Amino acid sequence: MPLDALALALGAAVLHALWNLLLAREADIEAATAVAVASLVVVLVLPAALTWRVEGAAVPFIAASAALELAYIGLLAAAYRRFELSVVYPVARGLAPVLALVLTVLVTLSLPSGGEIAGVLAVALGVLLVRGGIRASVGGLGFGAVIAAAIAGYTVIDRYGIHHANAAPYLLLVMIGPAVAYTLAVRPARVRRAVSPATILVGAISAGAYLLVLLALRLASAPAVAAVRETSVVIATAAAAPFLKERVGPLRLLGAAVVVGGVALVSLG
Repeated sequence: MPLDALALALGAAVLHALWNLLLAREADIEAATAVAVASLVVVLVLPAALTWRVEGAAVPFIAASAALELAYIGLLAAAYRRFELSVVYPVARGLAPVLALVLTVLVTLSLPSGGEIAGVLAVALGVLLVRGGIRASVGGLGFGAVIAAAIAGYTVIDRYGIHHANAAPYLLLVMIGPAVAYTLAVRPARVRRAVSPATILVGAISAGAYLLVLLALRLASAPAVAAVRETSVVIATAAAAPFLKERVGPLRLLGAAVVVGGVALVSLG
């Protein structure tokens, strides 16, 4: 993997971990999430306008992806309000590639490789280590798994949809609906109270993370970029202790690292 692609993918990992950490520490996480998603949409307007290409064939994919993005947004905010990020984040990010692999296998009727199977087993072990023996983490584990299912769903859909549109306008059209719907669900007055430099920054950072991934994909293969990108699991888990005052012991850190290793096997297998 070229060094410039590696730097871009690692940058994306840092930014992804950062916006999740910033979001998780907000007092009203649901309202802050609504502001962040709206900010993401605003940031995408200019690059979407400059690169506009959306074919009619993209519409079904955009609609399906938007529905899953809305579910992802709502579940993520609810999870961070109730459970520790150091449990939810590694489970959600680690299981998502595994579930995406399962969906791809079912859609294409292909067989997974030995490396992919080993990766699935490693992710499963990592998830168990992340959970540890803390009963309170069971709920976070469940939320993380459901969030992973939403991520896997829109990931597989987007793999096909993106062939019919440029990336920026595709993502903009996917996110407009969830931004409006989630704001209405949280209530606009509550969302207005949550507007701050920090919540706007979350949306801008998430857009930046996506842009870095796109730039990295121009220089290296998608599996390699995906494998490096998931180092955000370790970054977020380690940072949750000083940043969010969570109980992150050696076992949970080890679990996060094993999850990343499993994702690398799934991506490169």
